[in-house]
Amino acid sequence: MDRKAIIVITLSILLLFTWRPLIDRLYPPPPAPAVEAAASTNVNAGATQSPPSAALAATTSPAAAAPIALATNIPEQTLVLSNAVARYVFTSRGGGLKSMELLDYPETVARKKKAGASPVSSKHASLNSQALVPAMAVFGGPALEGDGVFQLTPIPGGVRAEKALPEGLALVKDFILGSNYLFRCNVRFENRTDAPRAIPGQEIVIGTATPMALVDDGTKVGFYWGRDKTVEHVTIAWFKNLTLACFPGTPRSVYQEGGSNVVWAAVHNQFFALAAIPQVAANQILGRQLSLPAPTVEELADTPAANRSPQAYQTSMLYPGLTIPPRQALERGFSLYGGPKEYNTLSRIGNQFKIDLDQIMGFDQVLFGSFSGFFAKILLLAMNGLHSLGIAYGWTIVAITVLMKILFWPLTQASTRSAKRMQALQPQMKALQDKFKDDPTKLNKKMMEFWKENKVSPFGGCLPVLLQMPVFIGFFAMIQTAIELRGASFLWAADLTQPDTLFVLNVGSFVLPVNPMPLLMGVVMLWQARLQPMAPGMDPMQANMMKYMPLIFLVGLYSFSSGLTLYWTVQNLLSVLQTKLTKTQDDKVPRKPATPGSPGPAQAKKRF
Repeated sequence: MDRKAIIVITLSILLLFTWRPLIDRLYPPPPAPAVEAAASTNVNAGATQSPPSAALAATTSPAAAAPIALATNIPEQTLVLSNAVARYVFTSRGGGLKSMELLDYPETVARKKKAGASPVSSKHASLNSQALVPAMAVFGGPALEGDGVFQLTPIPGGVRAEKALPEGLALVKDFILGSNYLFRCNVRFENRTDAPRAIPGQEIVIGTATPMALVDDGTKVGFYWGRDKTVEHVTIAWFKNLTLACFPGTPRSVYQEGGSNVVWAAVHNQFFALAAIPQVAANQILGRQLSLPAPTVEELADTPAANRSPQAYQTSMLYPGLTIPPRQALERGFSLYGGPKEYNTLSRIGNQFKIDLDQIMGFDQVLFGSFSGFFAKILLLAMNGLHSLGIAYGWTIVAITVLMKILFWPLTQASTRSAKRMQALQPQMKALQDKFKDDPTKLNKKMMEFWKENKVSPFGGCLPVLLQMPVFIGFFAMIQTAIELRGASFLWAADLTQPDTLFVLNVGSFVLPVNPMPLLMGVVMLWQARLQPMAPGMDPMQANMMKYMPLIFLVGLYSFSSGLTLYWTVQNLLSVLQTKLTKTQDDKVPRKPATPGSPGPAQAKKRF
């Protein structure tokens, strides 16, 4: 592969990684309906509920743009249940799961180490805590909603939310806690009369996807849904609706798709997800975008990389209307998972229900799709395997990088030597190009003969790059979403999923986080570039591109996760080591004297 092709590939990779953050900065999302924080009056579980003072603040048809919300001036009853991994808060407003705290995970992780300070927050990570409505709330008009107030009562292993509806109907929801972040919800519509009763189409809210922390990647907040073997992923990109992925288009506020057979859906942020798997497939999936409060000036001063326009996505499953016979009930059962995006757990649950729940990891959402996803899964499993031996996660990245380098060592070494031979043969090749410049067909034939005779290939340098590119993309996908790396430290880096910020420079309105790892990476790349001399005949533009390539990488990866820059820095250090070792070995090999028949630079023209 010639240097021009390498430059194009490198710039394409950098553009792939930096395009979305750049577009989000140039074209911020338009304002969406905001989530309003409201005070609530909590009473102890089991206490008598006061009469409601207001009904639903806003209910909409499934196709309406505004997100569904519940009145906040209604007295609220809450009931809290806990198990070994989570704390569940149920609310009478809408009769659903108000929030879920994950006891093994902190809400935030510090991006820089501070002496005497804890690297993690004292609060637990939570799901659905910023939502307008609880998970598993049911909407569809007055016949299904009434005043929106449910009675909560404890039942063995869970909680029941019950409400009488107009015309002799009742809505009963039973939440049963399980293990390993699983729980169940049975939604039952009861006809308690002696006549058939029709119920309208139902919208059952799965939950609301929100970022966990100020620095969470907003492009990784959204929702998934699956139908048969098809999995769809909806994020801010769909709602922004950019033309050609860069020019402003007509923003969207409602996503409604499916048609039939929606077998699972999940709302998620960068590291956590809340998924629902219905016993009876839904007809459609519905998602609404809404804006969260922007970070304060104080928060921005402490966290310059904070998401300035955080977005949330309220997501629901839609079911058609039907008629319930007298004294009978319609029951819709759901299995729910609320927890970390942990590959082994999601894969096991997906196999249990025969769905692709591990798609929530997002490994297949980057370049090369499932091909790079395959590498991401292998890298994650290898990292966890090394960690099980007592190796810290930062050192597992180093170890995997070394192992990958050893695996590709013979191929890269052969490629390096082939490139050196190609460089030495540049005068002969230039002579051929000058001689047959008016006959491209004959030139190609003579060049092929020349390469074959000298046992070189112009594509020798391409194969190692092509083989290592999916590994690099796999590392990129894996490091960003692997919950194992959240809060994992390495040297001065407090969190391998975030930049390794040591301190922030504030000069007036200029704010610059100081991230040593990308700076070290740039220095190593400059060192590596100096060990690889420019090929003869390279035009000045290509030479300048190669000269500034380390700077391009430095700028492109400066704000990415420190785990990715750690991998790339170690990779480049090993490449420097290999280059030096290859050069030393070649210098020790005695050079063979040129045979009388072998072409030299001065004989190239005579030979042809």
